[in-house]
Amino acid sequence: MNKSYVIGLDIGTTSAKSVLFDRNGSVVSEHEVEYTLSHPFPGWVEQDPIAIELGAINAIKYSIQKGNIDPNELLAVGISSAMHSIICIDRDLQPLSPSITWADGRSFQQAENLMKENGTDIYLKTGTPIHPMSPFVKLLWMKETGYEPYKKAFKFVSIKEFLLGRWFNQLVVDYSVASATGLFDIHKLDWDEQALQIVGISYEQLPTPVRPTHILEGISSRVCEEMGIPATTPFVVGGSDGPLANLGIGAITPEDIAITIGTSGAIRKMASQPKTDAKQEVFCYAFDKDLWVTGGPTNNGGIVFRWLREVLGQQEVSESLTIGKDAYDLLTELASHVNPGANGLIYLPFLNGERAPHWDANAKGAYIGLSASHEKSHLIRSGLEGVIFNIYQIGETLERLTGSSNRLLASGGFARSSLWLQILADIFGKKVEVPLSHQSSAWGASWTALYALNEVPSFQAIKDYIPMQDTYLPIEANHLIYQELYPIFKNLYQSLKPSFHAISEFQRKN
Repeated sequence: MNKSYVIGLDIGTTSAKSVLFDRNGSVVSEHEVEYTLSHPFPGWVEQDPIAIELGAINAIKYSIQKGNIDPNELLAVGISSAMHSIICIDRDLQPLSPSITWADGRSFQQAENLMKENGTDIYLKTGTPIHPMSPFVKLLWMKETGYEPYKKAFKFVSIKEFLLGRWFNQLVVDYSVASATGLFDIHKLDWDEQALQIVGISYEQLPTPVRPTHILEGISSRVCEEMGIPATTPFVVGGSDGPLANLGIGAITPEDIAITIGTSGAIRKMASQPKTDAKQEVFCYAFDKDLWVTGGPTNNGGIVFRWLREVLGQQEVSESLTIGKDAYDLLTELASHVNPGANGLIYLPFLNGERAPHWDANAKGAYIGLSASHEKSHLIRSGLEGVIFNIYQIGETLERLTGSSNRLLASGGFARSSLWLQILADIFGKKVEVPLSHQSSAWGASWTALYALNEVPSFQAIKDYIPMQDTYLPIEANHLIYQELYPIFKNLYQSLKPSFHAISEFQRKN
């Protein structure tokens, strides 16, 4: 039987999504299973890893059913996952702890202490900024607080290794997920002894690092039956969602920049060698033995628009139920009637602290320039602009380290908004290209699977298999307005930083 299909399984922070593609990159079907986040204490963000496993199994099962294909036509499954999660497991691959996510901030004090000591040295080797998101810093918190699962753990894994370990009885980790732990030397492509010594764990307590093309076979009978796939279906370990999103939209050469905004966001660029410096403003993760991804993540992408909808959009939410139109579309339409720059209203989008470029968990959101002339529409547009201004600022660092690029490729939920994409083109002053499918990480994982099985010639060849949809050209007059406002935006964080930290201290005590 001709095997015509490949699945990209994207294990995200809030859901598992299985996307069934044909060999040309067209989406045949998809299924998404959401799961919950828990917050047992302020700043803690945890998940049930067993619930995530069940979600991933069902996502694959129902995407095949929706696609109405014979499971024997499935060539392979490639895996993408969110970064920075950590789970303590026992010898039977049972979880001793919840999955602690990237958004967990319990280790902020350890991060601050590390930065005063040898944090920069560790960063230059691992490419992971010292921040509470990092499993390296989370492990230090576990060590210093006597966290019981840490003391009992046989291994420490991310959510991807947890799933694949239980499915194939192998504990391997791809280079990009390993890089995102802060424990992995991106130059030697192996675990860093100094980092392991600091957090008090051994080399043997971590999975074996492998290339993204590593093939897993022999899935457990329980799992293949639940998924409804043949037991011979190969799974390819793939990578983390960031570099796979670059791959999935064709941003794989130094001339390409990928911008992805979902709940959070990132701007990334691929290179043939690692790029870091002592300023520690961006990450640099290995993807393959001769390919690295450099970029910066923001905590505050689509979550800013969701906050705007919840706080300012009650009327639009109510109206959407009546007329059958999405509330976000109604709010975007309202913002589209406001001139670029929102009449001098600038928004700092740091609702959840911030990673790049400030790496400051105490950063706060703020409207600056608010006057009686501003209306709801100005607040919405300024919010959308603030997210892109921050991406642009990260892009400045990226350009300093890796050189300039002229091709922007956009993906993620924000790519459904023509206004947001036009703002992106106008702020950067560059053309923005948008693929037809928003499932870039899943397609990148699928292509990696095809490459691993020698079905395609190279990673780079994916460029010919990405259906494109839209192009947005910058409007020069708008770009000039944003160039005038951007220096103000850039300086505001440093001006307000002492106040942000004082407010955070007040909030922690109250």
